[in-house]
Amino acid sequence: QVQLVESGGGLVQAGGSLRLSCAASGSIFSIDVMGWYRQAPGKQRELVATMSRGGSTNYSDSVKGRFTISRDNAKNTAYLQMSSLKAEDTAVYYCNAEGVATEYASDWGDYWGQGTQVTVSS
Repeated sequence: QVQLVESGGGLVQAGGSLRLSCAASGSIFSIDVMGWYRQAPGKQRELVATMSRGGSTNYSDSVKGRFTISRDNAKNTAYLQMSSLKAEDTAVYYCNAEGVATEYASDWGDYWGQGTQVTVSS
């Protein structure tokens, strides 16, 4: 069974920084794309950043230049370094793993973490 566990959320003042981590577990051979999404109260879940296994990245315009996604393929872990945080970054941040290949074919697919709250006070 594949599981994604996020950590690193919390309360931070505007202008501050936080680093989120997402660790995937479960006899994983590889993960095509790992990414971060967020959902603010009353809004739809939106893409924040993604990174392919080869290192290609994609960012939403709202976080470009402030957030940096990275991943450690050997550890099946993704990170999101968030800087210059704004009140509008407040949301639950979800980790996503797309194209997960595991020891068991029945577990192949896409997965979501449970989410971690990020609150930016202005």
